[in-house]
Amino acid sequence: MISEASYERVYLACGSTDLRKSIDGLAVLVKEGFQLDPFSSCLFVFCNRKQDKLKILQWQHNGFWLYYRRLEKGKFQWPERNSSEVKAVSRRELRWLLDGLPIHQRQAHPEVTARTML
Repeated sequence: MISEASYERVYLACGSTDLRKSIDGLAVLVKEGFQLDPFSSCLFVFCNRKQDKLKILQWQHNGFWLYYRRLEKGKFQWPERNSSEVKAVSRRELRWLLDGLPIHQRQAHPEVTARTML
């Protein structure tokens, strides 16, 4: 699994992406299609039309990582199938997505920001 310390944000490319694209093609899509910096310390996540394959692009130090996940059964609960937008999600939502769950969990505990004790 990807170390959570190695990235700041997660961006999903909503809709489907042609996963024949490799590092260069996905980096161009991030830069020109979404107006984001592919060299930032973020994860850029792409899904195919059948929703059974994912690619994750990540820049680290002096090169790109390209992670690939293929499901043997089932589908990813990919948001907004017909959209060509990018959506920022939390690390927690990414974990849900990779586990086959929708990114919006009604029964999940809400995130709490710690406060100081009086």
